[in-house]
Amino acid sequence: MNRFLLSAWFVLVALTTVAPAAEPLPNTKPLTEDGDLAAKMVAGIHKYLDRELKAAPAKRDELWKANAKEPLAAKRERLKKILGVVDELEPSRIEKYAPYQGSDHICDIDKCRISRIKWSVLPNVMAEGLFIRGAGGVRTALVIAIPHGGQKPGALAGLEGDSKDEFALALARNGCDVYIPTAIDRTDLHSANPHHKRATNLPHTEFIHRMAYEMGRTQIGYEVQAVLAVVASFGELPEDLPICVVGHGDGARVALYAAALNPRIAICQVSGAFGPSEGIWTQPLDRNLWGVSKEFGDAEIASMIAPRKLIVDPMSGPKWNGPPLGKTGRSGAAPGTLTAAPIKDVQAEFEKLKKRAGDSVKLIPEVGDSVRIDPFLAERGVKIKPEVGPNARVLHIVGDEFRETAGIVQKRLVNQRVAHVQKLWRDSDAVRKDFWKKADATTPEAWEKSCDWYREYFHSEVIGKLPEPKIPLNPRSRQVYDEKEFTGYEVVLDVYDDVFAQGILLLPKGLKDNEKRPVIVCQHGLEGTPRHCIDPEKSPTYFEFARKLVAQGYIVYCPQNPYYGQNDFRQLQRKANPLKLSLFSFIIRQHQRTLDWVETLPNVDKSKIGFYGLSYGGKTAMRVPAVEKRYCLSICSGDFNEWIGKNVSVDLDRSYMWTGEYEMYEFDLGNTFNYAEMAYLIAPRPFMVERGHDDGVGTDEMVASEYAKVRYLYANRLKIPERTAIDFQVGGHRIFLKGTMDFLETHLGKPPR
Repeated sequence: MNRFLLSAWFVLVALTTVAPAAEPLPNTKPLTEDGDLAAKMVAGIHKYLDRELKAAPAKRDELWKANAKEPLAAKRERLKKILGVVDELEPSRIEKYAPYQGSDHICDIDKCRISRIKWSVLPNVMAEGLFIRGAGGVRTALVIAIPHGGQKPGALAGLEGDSKDEFALALARNGCDVYIPTAIDRTDLHSANPHHKRATNLPHTEFIHRMAYEMGRTQIGYEVQAVLAVVASFGELPEDLPICVVGHGDGARVALYAAALNPRIAICQVSGAFGPSEGIWTQPLDRNLWGVSKEFGDAEIASMIAPRKLIVDPMSGPKWNGPPLGKTGRSGAAPGTLTAAPIKDVQAEFEKLKKRAGDSVKLIPEVGDSVRIDPFLAERGVKIKPEVGPNARVLHIVGDEFRETAGIVQKRLVNQRVAHVQKLWRDSDAVRKDFWKKADATTPEAWEKSCDWYREYFHSEVIGKLPEPKIPLNPRSRQVYDEKEFTGYEVVLDVYDDVFAQGILLLPKGLKDNEKRPVIVCQHGLEGTPRHCIDPEKSPTYFEFARKLVAQGYIVYCPQNPYYGQNDFRQLQRKANPLKLSLFSFIIRQHQRTLDWVETLPNVDKSKIGFYGLSYGGKTAMRVPAVEKRYCLSICSGDFNEWIGKNVSVDLDRSYMWTGEYEMYEFDLGNTFNYAEMAYLIAPRPFMVERGHDDGVGTDEMVASEYAKVRYLYANRLKIPERTAIDFQVGGHRIFLKGTMDFLETHLGKPPR
């Protein structure tokens, strides 16, 4: 991605830019807004998303009222999709194992016996933890006690840590058989590939979540499946022996989702993690879920448990200050913290739930600093037994050995989930082929028509579809260039309240009245502005391609895209994703509004508007023309790739797994649209790739392999080989304007100069 914001560039701008004229473009108002318009664009989108997040609870309520008669099973399927709980569980059997002393257990505490256990979840994905056989002769419940990320099973079982964490042991002391799965923690010890000497400070939860999200799975979904696998292992049970889940922090989220999805769970208790969900964008990245806030707040999810029992424990919950910073050779983690939800917010969400679920839900009135089990036991008619002091405990294995084993288990579980996602990626080409089997390549016309469904799916389900803008364009402009071969105008157009499109229009001098010319939209990359495409640079990255193209006689438009401002724009993705939106939801609408206006210009040939973008602009070249068919051709420069591997692979040295660009990940993209499939949506319109041999965004092998699929479609199936090309050039991450110039002249024509 391009990061060329050099102070020398600003000096060159000052030398090459002529003082703006007083008159705006005809049929536009004067543009008087000053300051950094790119930053203001990002700020405006933030305002839009803040309003939508605030409005989300009311919209959910209306949606649920409208779908009141919908079967609960349909809602469960949508929640499974959001969580990535889409894989068939392996046949599961709880196995005890004890690596020390040849025993089937590791210690006895308070007449409870503790054993190590493991069980299958998915192919080659295990879960591990502890099992506590309850005291007394009669079992009162089967309980899955789910720890917070980083909270070791041994802490819940009384083997280590603070006695306040021992809620699993307390349940066992009162006759429950308790299963404690090991949760993935937020350290970064195993967020690395030692073989390739790559490491990052991504917490384990984020390390798994990033790659899993691209493949339609989530880290929390893996945790939910580990719990559901325990439930599946129980088989037939006596009616008076309920299956229950009790979770703390992250574990409470897992418990809530698991109970909502599986009606075999009779009682669910969530401790320290219930409340409004609209703030998940401020939390660790592993909490990010695609579209969850559109339909599933905590009240809605919890209502799916009714009439089974739910207990909400408003304890303050675990806190986390964010990923470790300043570690040599380790960086890239997304920002995010965990803080206690205000009790008033918990109570407000609970009141919404109670209106739906009635007396099946209970809110513990007191706020404590540890998980309360007495309300849970009261549901079973059990009077809580007094605690037994530490001196009454007999350990067969010392705590140091246990802690060492816990670290080994964490490494094993992280590596298994990583390997599972890596295999999903390696298998994804076949999955996408199956997804695309309904596309009809008998003729270019049949292909385009059959792709309409895929185009709508891409826009709605992958990018996220904003409503059609309804406010007037209200174009404003001011002249910012007056040079020998062209004049240039900065233009601003309204899209939504607080959201605008902005760019610079370059008009060749000598245009005759009503003379129609082709238009080329030249798109900048990361942290860029329209001027990067126009003005001379110290290092030729954009190669002044907009200036060179207008000199050839084309009308040129250089839009401002909102990938500007580092974390300011990346947080747009965090706010947007829970609303089933993304950064490109806004970029698509901005481009559509821009085309609405460009088409009104008297010298524009509406049938010949092409797109040419570098880097993040190349990312735009794959996504916007795939949706917006008014772009008659697209050129992707410095970005075309085996995109799924670029996001997911831990063996690729330039993968986004090793960078701070956490906004790159698009939910379930790996099973639907790699770059070849995005190009399929552009076909049969002309499509081209520009590639520098030394461009670090990918390798020639990755680019050529992915492009071969595009070439096969155009040349072999649609019989239009002349409409696609790839141009390899000696050089790096830059515009070359060699083969691409020929491509533009072939498909747009060569205008008079």
